[in-house]
Amino acid sequence: MKLIIGLGNPGTKYAKSRHNIGFMVIDQLAKDLGLEFKISKKYNALFAKSECLELLKPQTFMNNSGTAVRAISQKHGIPPENILIVMDDLDMEVGKIRYRDEGSSGGHRGMQSMIDCLKTTEIKRLKIGIGRSTNMEPDQYVLKKFTAEQVPQIKIAIMEAIGIIKNQFLNCHPRD
Repeated sequence: MKLIIGLGNPGTKYAKSRHNIGFMVIDQLAKDLGLEFKISKKYNALFAKSECLELLKPQTFMNNSGTAVRAISQKHGIPPENILIVMDDLDMEVGKIRYRDEGSSGGHRGMQSMIDCLKTTEIKRLKIGIGRSTNMEPDQYVLKKFTAEQVPQIKIAIMEAIGIIKNQFLNCHPRD
């Protein structure tokens, strides 16, 4: 079983914000695979699953997203090497993508929550660049929507991210 977690903040207020790029990728992946999200009040998360894959969107705020991941991974016996986190990255230009097998949180509080809850830095992550503002503090910038000029870049990045997930992380047939 593989587990892919999109990082974001719950609610319509944040739905199209830069910080929710992880949710956007997971939503598109679920759509491509014909999977539907259901709420799990027990884990405080939205999840979609097939026989060999679970997609998860924690419904805690970003900084506490590791709690849902820990609970689901423990219940289903999913080891860290079968977990992928999809997240935003302020320090990469808009639309740039980087896949890593391990590492620090790089200051990303959602990723730090994963590291703390899973007790390892050996967690795969797919980072999507959202750029950094010179006019606004990072905590304000990440909660804003992408600009009209950035939207096409983000749409391309989402599709590229899904390709990377399918080619580098999944080795099962999620539609089974």
